[in-house]
Amino acid sequence: MKIIQFTDSFIPVTDGVGNVVYQYALTMAKKGHEVYVVAPQTDTGYRGNLPFEIIDYIGFNLAKLKSYRAGLPALDANCQSRLNMIEADLIHVHTPFTAGQAGLLYAQNHKVPVIGTFHSNYYDDILEMTGIKPLATVGSKYVGGFYNKCDEVWAVSKSSAQTIKDYGCSRPVKVMSNGTDVVKVNAKIKKEIRQQYGLNGHPVLLYVGQMNWKKNIRCILLAAALLDLDYRLVLAGAGPHEKEISALAQELGIADKVILTGFISDTSVKMALYSNADLFVFPSLYDTFGLVVREAAAVGTPSITVRKSGASEGIKNGENGFLCKDDPVDLAKVIRAALDNNNLRKTVGDNAKKTLPVPWDKVTDSVLARYQYVISHTRKR
Repeated sequence: MKIIQFTDSFIPVTDGVGNVVYQYALTMAKKGHEVYVVAPQTDTGYRGNLPFEIIDYIGFNLAKLKSYRAGLPALDANCQSRLNMIEADLIHVHTPFTAGQAGLLYAQNHKVPVIGTFHSNYYDDILEMTGIKPLATVGSKYVGGFYNKCDEVWAVSKSSAQTIKDYGCSRPVKVMSNGTDVVKVNAKIKKEIRQQYGLNGHPVLLYVGQMNWKKNIRCILLAAALLDLDYRLVLAGAGPHEKEISALAQELGIADKVILTGFISDTSVKMALYSNADLFVFPSLYDTFGLVVREAAAVGTPSITVRKSGASEGIKNGENGFLCKDDPVDLAKVIRAALDNNNLRKTVGDNAKKTLPVPWDKVTDSVLARYQYVISHTRKR
C-alpha cells in the first residue's frame, strides 16, 4: 500500500502524536509499505536512514507552544507538487487543523479514503492558547465537524471516543490503541542516571511529560509536600510552565527533593529513568491515552493514575497499577501505601509489564488490516 500520514507534530518534537505517527511510519515501512509523512518544516539536522519519506511544508513557531510548529501545507507549492506525484491508496490524518485539512483535500482530489485519528483534548488546548471559553467551545465543535468528513474515525481510548462524540462527531468511532515496545534497559546508563540525579538511597517518584499545568502537575507537587519521607521526585520534560513549577516546589519547601531534568530526547536515558523509579506518578486528566504509563510498565514500573481518566484505561487497582482520586491528599495516601509495601509494588509492576504494553508491530498489523478494509469498502461504495 501507499499511505500518506498527515500531522502537525513530528520529530524532533516527541509528543504523543508525533511519536505515534513516527511508529506508524517506521513499522509500516519495515513491513514493505510505501509511507510518506507530511509535517511542518523544522531544523532537525540530518534525518537520513529513515525507511519512509518526509514531505515537509513551511512552518512557523507558535507563540505559546514554542516547541511546536504550524504551517499551511495547502499553500506550500513545493509540498503540493510532491504530493501530486504520489498515487496514494489511503490518507491518515492525525490532526483536525492545517495538516489534517490538507489531507482531506488530497483525499477528495485523488478520490481515496481518509481515516482521522482523534488524539487530544482540543478544548483544553484552545482554552490554554486563548483563555476564552466560548472560543474553546466553538473550536471543539469545529473539531467534531472535521472528523465528520472522514471516511472512518479512530480514537486512542474509550474516553477519547466519548470526547470526540461530545465535540459533535456523529460518525461511529473505532478505538485503536497505541503501542509500546518492551526494551532492555542499559545497566550502565541506569547507574549513571542514579548518580547524576542523586537517586541512590531514596524512594524515587517519576513524572514524564510536558511541564504544563494542564497535566495536573500541581496535584503531584501538593501530594509530594504531604509525604513525610526523604524521597526524590523527578519531573522529566520541558514546557511553558517550568519556572512556575520550580517556584511552587520552592514555595512548598520541597525544592531539594524535586529534580527537573528538562527535555530528554535520548530514549535509552528516558527508559533508564523509568527503570530507576519506584512509582510513575501520572494524575493527568488531559491525556487521552497513557502512552507514558505503558512505557513505565515496559520496564516493570507501576503507575498511579486518576480513576476514570484516559491514562487509567486498562489499569486495575492493586493488580497492574494504582488508582487515586483527583485530589493531592488521596494521591499522597496512595503513594505512601505503595512505597510501604515493596512486595505488592513489585507484583503490580510485574503485572503491568505483562498486561499493559502492546508491541508496535502487533498494533501496526491491526492498523494495516483496517486500512485494507477501509480501502476495499470505499471502492465498493
